Amino acid sequence: MVDHGLSPLGVKQAELLRDRLIATDEIKADVLITSTMQRARHTAQVIAPALKLPVVQDPDFEEWRNEDGSLSGEQFLSMWKDVPRDQRPYFRWIPDGENWVEFNLRAMSALNRLAQEYAGKTIVLVCHGGIVEASFTYFFGMNIHNLHRASVDTDFTAITHWQLLTREGWPPHWLLERYNDRHHLDRVDLSVFAEKPDEASVLTDVSEVVSSVMEGQ
Repeated sequence: MVDHGLSPLGVKQAELLRDRLIATDEIKADVLITSTMQRARHTAQVIAPALKLPVVQDPDFEEWRNEDGSLSGEQFLSMWKDVPRDQRPYFRWIPDGENWVEFNLRAMSALNRLAQEYAGKTIVLVCHGGIVEASFTYFFGMNIHNLHRASVDTDFTAITHWQLLTREGWPPHWLLERYNDRHHLDRVDLSVFAEKPDEASVLTDVSEVVSSVMEGQ
């Protein structure tokens, strides 16, 4: 798994998110947790002053560990195309990497752990696109042994917000309140910062509300 830091564009995206959170005070979090990967940690450090919280690192929220930089994009796709569709959830690109099922099991177990450990609290989780996608699998109760017929395309530093609804006489259930909220990037010319693609995400998890924010580029 390649672990590179934020590009200048990613830093600017994170700063715009921080400024938005300061101006709106829209997320009143109890804890700020981040993936241990550089780009996520950097994003968390940038937005931490807006939340007035220390940063807690958790390796279980790292991106899908399915490559180490040894394969070119062409090799990666060629190997994938040769795998029978029903075997793709179990396929490994590198010997020490995770397959799709193992990654989702890790991510979903970590989300469940946070929901239990911080019951009743609002959690901001700075993570990656794969973790955001896994949150859909977890909260909607989808089957991790099948590849989805549809997918999500999470923008950098975008907020995804899950809320746990409780009503008397009804079992608790999760509501996707918003997905891919990137209004802090609207009408801002970021072309001057663009150099290389990077990532940094932020997920806000609450036992009653879970919001995720995609990392910066």
